[in-house]
Amino acid sequence: MNFPILSSLILLPTIGAIFILFAKSSNDKYQSSKYVALFISLANFLLSLYLWYIFDKTSVDFQFLENREWLAGFVNYKVGVDGISILFIILTTFITPICIISVNETIKHKLKEFLIAILIMETFMLGVFCSLDLVVFYLFFEAGLIPMFLIIGIWGGQRRVYSAFKFFLYTLLGSVLMLIAIISIYWIAGTTDVERLFEIGIDAKYQNLLWLAFFSSFAVKTPMWPVHTWLPDAHVEAPTAGSVLLAAILLKMAGYGFIRFSLGLFPIASEYFVPLIYTLSLIAIVYTSLVALMQEDMKKLIAYSSVAHMGFVTLGIFTMTEQGIEGSIFQMISHGLVSAALFLCVGVVYERHHTRLISKYGGLVSIMPRYAIVFMVFTLAAIGLPGTSGFVGEFLVLMGTFKKNFLVATIASLGVILGAAYMLWLYKRIIFGEIVNENLKSMLDLKRFEILILFSLVIPIIFFGFYPEPLMNSIEASVENVLDMYNLNITNNLAYKN
Repeated sequence: MNFPILSSLILLPTIGAIFILFAKSSNDKYQSSKYVALFISLANFLLSLYLWYIFDKTSVDFQFLENREWLAGFVNYKVGVDGISILFIILTTFITPICIISVNETIKHKLKEFLIAILIMETFMLGVFCSLDLVVFYLFFEAGLIPMFLIIGIWGGQRRVYSAFKFFLYTLLGSVLMLIAIISIYWIAGTTDVERLFEIGIDAKYQNLLWLAFFSSFAVKTPMWPVHTWLPDAHVEAPTAGSVLLAAILLKMAGYGFIRFSLGLFPIASEYFVPLIYTLSLIAIVYTSLVALMQEDMKKLIAYSSVAHMGFVTLGIFTMTEQGIEGSIFQMISHGLVSAALFLCVGVVYERHHTRLISKYGGLVSIMPRYAIVFMVFTLAAIGLPGTSGFVGEFLVLMGTFKKNFLVATIASLGVILGAAYMLWLYKRIIFGEIVNENLKSMLDLKRFEILILFSLVIPIIFFGFYPEPLMNSIEASVENVLDMYNLNITNNLAYKN
């Protein structure tokens, strides 16, 4: 196939952003800009679906490869996808138009600039999941900080500047070591081509330090305990669309990085640091779930729940089992849908009542029955109810963990119980009970565009809960390949030592 479909996917949002930038402004509050952004994002989503349709799910090789010389030949612009990365591409292109539709009434000023930031952000996120060169991956990975920094800092809440700088500094400082590690890999192996590095491997004596350098970046981005404190602040201050992008896509970039690079490039170090990952993941699952129980702000509660859910992801990845890794990928896709939906639900009531404090709500079931129904679906998906996508990922992760370590799996299971506690308690306080404030009686139920975006999330959450096969078939061959390479490296290392 000669058509550069991946480069088209990556660049199309930027082309749309440039078009919006130079389009003449009118007095219609930039509605035409919104339509252009929506058209571009929907076109990209359809292109990604076509990519998935023609993708060979039985192949373990990277497909749709594009390789062009760059930076005087020292670094190549190389992109390609396998069964793992293609799902994150579809998630990104699916969430972006939802974010654009959601700005209908939430962004009151500089709408044109906000849409440009969203589209540029999509380009960088897609670049991360397509990159097959470490330098290209790093550039996309770090470039995504800039539009998100602006989204929080310009369109956020009262403490937006503090939260934006905290987000930027945490994630940037965490990635400085990864840049040093990438330079070191080029010095050691003579290339930053990911496929080539998979073939030749990296000497075991370098792997521990390199693994820790990559870990410093991915742990902050995930985020893992104890470097998670930027996330609640960023979520609380970010506009709704910013929170959706942050929770649904940005956190997944680190989980993807763990699978692609930590396991793929540093298998021996990954095996060595399993106890560290287990410990930090369990603390994230249990501790942040307890913290979520104490929250009075809806956005903070959902933000802490994201840390707990990503704890399951890192736990599953480092079980080094097929169920664990497949469960982690499924959990990331599901969490992308569910967390996006929950933040959109918070945005719905915030735009009407202008507060996120849980105590200011109550009895919404009698005022907003449609809202109560969709919020119930997302709440049940967040706690992993069978029949929702949230169940499949958590179940597979726990299965993989039980195979490797019974005690770790047992402790992780507490997170499921605590997750049910804080999500159901949140739902009870907001939806049921007496109407605590007379002003609530004037709140309108879901509007047409809100029904559109929320039901567009209800459908895949329930569909993949009952029928996960389309996703599982896509990732099966690639996950088996990751594990085969991993086990081969571990076996060869043991044979070399003996």
